[in-house]
Amino acid sequence: MAESNRYRKLLKKENLRSTNHRQSILEALEGFGEPVSAERLYLALKDKGISISLSTVYRALDVLVEKNIISKTDFTDNNRSLYEIRQEGHKHHLVCIRCRKIIPVTGCPFHDYASRLEEQFDFSITGHRLELFGYCRDCSVDENSRSDGQA
Repeated sequence: MAESNRYRKLLKKENLRSTNHRQSILEALEGFGEPVSAERLYLALKDKGISISLSTVYRALDVLVEKNIISKTDFTDNNRSLYEIRQEGHKHHLVCIRCRKIIPVTGCPFHDYASRLEEQFDFSITGHRLELFGYCRDCSVDENSRSDGQA
């Protein structure tokens, strides 16, 4: 119930109607805790018994991105956008190039560097993103065992 009120207020603040679909999408995104595709979000909503079409999910996501309520990320190489609740500041992710697992990274190693850039270029930085690509623990083990067998 508290989540519903929070999303209702957030939508109202952005001059959007607080529809059941928008609230369900926001709740589902919050529940994932990682960036997800529209298709994965759609399937999760269907699993919860919510009657919604994939095109409605896309339309709602577009509106929520436009109003800066959620963020859209294109850091996969399969031409799929991923969506997540917008957080203040910035995000960092580790992205597995094999299984597509996305691991959020907390903390920012670039804080001092960003401050120097602001001063050097007289530029006010409001956020940034960093995505590092490689293999997660599970895929690293698979990759190492493959290369060991080929030697």
